[in-house]
Amino acid sequence: MGDDGVKTALAEKIAGEITLSGDPGATIRKWRTDFGISQTALADELDVSASVVSDYESGRRENPGIGVVSRLVGGLLAIDERRGGERIRQYGRVLSAGFESDVVYDLREYATTRSLATLYDALDASEIAAGTSDRISGHTVIDSISAITRLSSEEFIRLYGQSTNRALVFTGVTRGESPLVALRVVTPSPNAVILHGIDESALWDHAADLARIDGYSLAVTDVPLESMLETLATID
Repeated sequence: MGDDGVKTALAEKIAGEITLSGDPGATIRKWRTDFGISQTALADELDVSASVVSDYESGRRENPGIGVVSRLVGGLLAIDERRGGERIRQYGRVLSAGFESDVVYDLREYATTRSLATLYDALDASEIAAGTSDRISGHTVIDSISAITRLSSEEFIRLYGQSTNRALVFTGVTRGESPLVALRVVTPSPNAVILHGIDESALWDHAADLARIDGYSLAVTDVPLESMLETLATID
């Protein structure tokens, strides 16, 4: 799918979610923050006051009609394009791998291999268990609950993108048991797994043991999701 096709698909997805949402304002806010765009920046793009955007997001204005939704979506995409189009490309990578963006947040191949230590430093991650390889050539950021409940074992393998030489980052983790057990049915294992949203004290007791048995590095981080995605977007 070309750039225009990806942009059109993304625009339709955002517009559809807002239109069908039981809380359109919250959905607008979700997408605006996903794009890393402030209310002021979006308001400037639409040539309205920031209070107008705020009113829609808070529900103080009646549900936006299709014309308003179209302008909001167009504004988000236009700002992203001027910033280099990272969010549009990110969606394109996820779409081309056959996933929805609420299951996979990002799927990226690096231009050169990177050390795991560099990635851990960037994400303020703490290594729990060392694996058999200390380098990766890509990452995939996955919503753990959506992946576990919606993906088949074959689809789980597609999370690896072009290579298992990568880090799988599972978000929305409470203990880490579910994603690590799910990985046991997938062969081969990734080079690294990062559990996002917890610290070491909350980690499942057997997590490190499973990582050592299957040979991957295991780390945890509790940095904010948006900050993590922004940091990962700088890796090429």
